Amino acid sequence: MNKKLIFPFIFVAAIWSSCSSIYMPNVPNTPMLSEKGELSAGAHISPKGNASINAAYAVSNHFGVLFSGSYMKNEKTSKDFRHKLLEIGGGYIDTFGEDNNQIIEIYAGFGGGSADRNFRDYDDHVLISSSKEEVSFTKKFIQVNYSSKKNSYLKLFGNRYALNYGTAIRISHVGMDTFLINNIGQAKEDNMFIEPVFFTRMRLSDAVQLQYTTSGNFGLRDRKFMTAGNSIFTIGAVVNLGGKKAMVK
Repeated sequence: MNKKLIFPFIFVAAIWSSCSSIYMPNVPNTPMLSEKGELSAGAHISPKGNASINAAYAVSNHFGVLFSGSYMKNEKTSKDFRHKLLEIGGGYIDTFGEDNNQIIEIYAGFGGGSADRNFRDYDDHVLISSSKEEVSFTKKFIQVNYSSKKNSYLKLFGNRYALNYGTAIRISHVGMDTFLINNIGQAKEDNMFIEPVFFTRMRLSDAVQLQYTTSGNFGLRDRKFMTAGNSIFTIGAVVNLGGKKAMVK
């Protein structure tokens, strides 16, 4: 990965994430599975408080299964936002390149969740109006992950930390099952989202790494509520047990 491209992308993602949508994407599962029996688990949090958990297991040298979930509860004076999502999936994994230290993963899966938003208007600290939106939805996705267990190194505060990088692209179809505004049924919406994802991992031990993830979120359809206004900007930790060992650069 070209490291010089990471920082402009972070800036764009941060601006994009300031927009508003009733759908909040979770952190894509990028476990970097490399051989049978490897287990990966991770937890991530965004500045907005969107928490994601990921888990994956290599059933064989070429097949892995995924589980992911996310939850967010953000309460403010004029707006509340709550969101939850669960998904499962599975797919093909393989290693290639010198010493088989590069990894390709192709997954597909499905899930569902719900979200609600409350809006309040005040005049001189007196509530004059409010509105509540409630949504339940289902999701189908396919994603391709590329990563490498070959390390480069970062010198920080006199210490030397191993780094590796990865990228993924996820395509998701999200459709409303129910949609209420102030308990009145509304026309349901759906959208197709494309999310290019970049992540950097800093190794703390053979099993534990810190992960920084950033992405964009682009909708292919023009929608009022099910828009692509939220992107991913998270810090987290990932644990990988088993699998091929990282190679020194």
